[in-house]
Amino acid sequence: MSSSVPRLVIAAPSSGSGKTTVATGLMAAFAARGLAVSAHKVGPDYIDPGYHALATGRVGRNLDAYLCGPELIGPLFLHGARGCDIAVVEGVMGLYDGAAGEGELASTAHVAKLLRAPVVLVVDASSQSRSVAALVHGFASWDPQVRVGGVILNKVASDRHEELLREALDSAGVPVLGVLRRVAQVDTPSRHLGLVPVAERRGEAVEAVAAMAAQVAAGCDLDALHGLARGAGVVSGAAWDAAEVLASSPPPPLPVPNLGAAPPDPRFGPERASSSDSPRGGTPRRAEIPDKPVVAIAGGPAFTFSYAEHAELLTAAGAEVVPFDPLRDEQLPDGTRGLVIGGGFPEVYAAELSGNEPLRRAVAALAGRGAPVAAECAGLLYLCRELDGLPMCGVLDVSARMSERLTLGYRDAVAVSDSVLAPAGTRMRAHEFHRTVVEPGSGTAPAWGVRAPLRRVEGFVQQGVHASYLHTHWAAQPGVARRFVERCRTS
Repeated sequence: MSSSVPRLVIAAPSSGSGKTTVATGLMAAFAARGLAVSAHKVGPDYIDPGYHALATGRVGRNLDAYLCGPELIGPLFLHGARGCDIAVVEGVMGLYDGAAGEGELASTAHVAKLLRAPVVLVVDASSQSRSVAALVHGFASWDPQVRVGGVILNKVASDRHEELLREALDSAGVPVLGVLRRVAQVDTPSRHLGLVPVAERRGEAVEAVAAMAAQVAAGCDLDALHGLARGAGVVSGAAWDAAEVLASSPPPPLPVPNLGAAPPDPRFGPERASSSDSPRGGTPRRAEIPDKPVVAIAGGPAFTFSYAEHAELLTAAGAEVVPFDPLRDEQLPDGTRGLVIGGGFPEVYAAELSGNEPLRRAVAALAGRGAPVAAECAGLLYLCRELDGLPMCGVLDVSARMSERLTLGYRDAVAVSDSVLAPAGTRMRAHEFHRTVVEPGSGTAPAWGVRAPLRRVEGFVQQGVHASYLHTHWAAQPGVARRFVERCRTS
């Protein structure tokens, strides 16, 4: 199987150049022409895909070669682009910036090469004229396998400034496909961890996306950009499919009712290949599903960080996935037997979350019965005894507080305790991104041993609870979803 869906990668020399405005505006502008647009984001960003979804009316998806491995970039792209007329991929940081110490791995350039997609370079031209040619020439020639097919000039001051920039770029051999003026910048509010998520400002976000679309449609040559996208190479292979990857891997070990008692191993435990969780190999099987347990997934403004593939894997594993909003709902969905709480901004909504005492009691009761609970970052904070002095669910004897220090980066981790997500020894790659710290109490085992960049243990395992600061992508280890659902059936 292969796909030749037209596609573009929107990149930049550095962060802050205007990639999100251009990529989101381009998605919306193409959608306004009646095209079915597939939206993608390079890297672990959870916020930009929310704006992409508004622009396209489809789920925004991530392409992360560090978390998922380069071999899954094509299949995950084909999964998201299925049935679409064009795909737009927003890059991360600078074009050639990847995972620290890993060369090109997970960079925008790396993903563009894996997708055989032309790159459009968004350049902040606000403080330069002729020098822009040297900048663009350098980026276009650095890696011959990366095809920079055009430039969009951002923050251009005047007609005269535009004229100087175009004259300079004539010698660089890279066409100018758009010019956006400095006075027309779109307001996209930010705070300590980036843009404010769509779920927190939906009305304003709709207006912002419409403004981006109008700006890009007025300043860019959409026909030329579409033509460039049609020149993308063929991506070979099969589209990722949650049911197929689960069916092609052997069954996971039966979950143990009382998990989390194992002490931490100073060497982070034995490293295993985790063949039982691999999306490849094994004998295809489609076992009969004895029941369909309800798995509640936290959402709403406080918990916006989630990969779409997680819910798809849980559904394929036999669960009935039901979203709920901890800011609004006072009870878990009827029949809940498992709970997934992803990332987000609980610190912004700490008072409201604390004030919803009926739900806090329901979460604590569910965890107390030994039901499986998977919590990442914001979910970890919600399960704590308190956050900045405000009572949370009290599932974990842990106190959390905001910090001035930003913890950020990719992590290479191995499970040090058996849990509802994985057996001890399972290796996974992850991403960490927060400005909070936790002060552990007692009664828990660590969830992960972080192998790089600093060796340490991290997270908590307690009965059926797995709580951690680390964000993981389950497509890399689909057995995680099946193990979780199996535990839902037996708890």
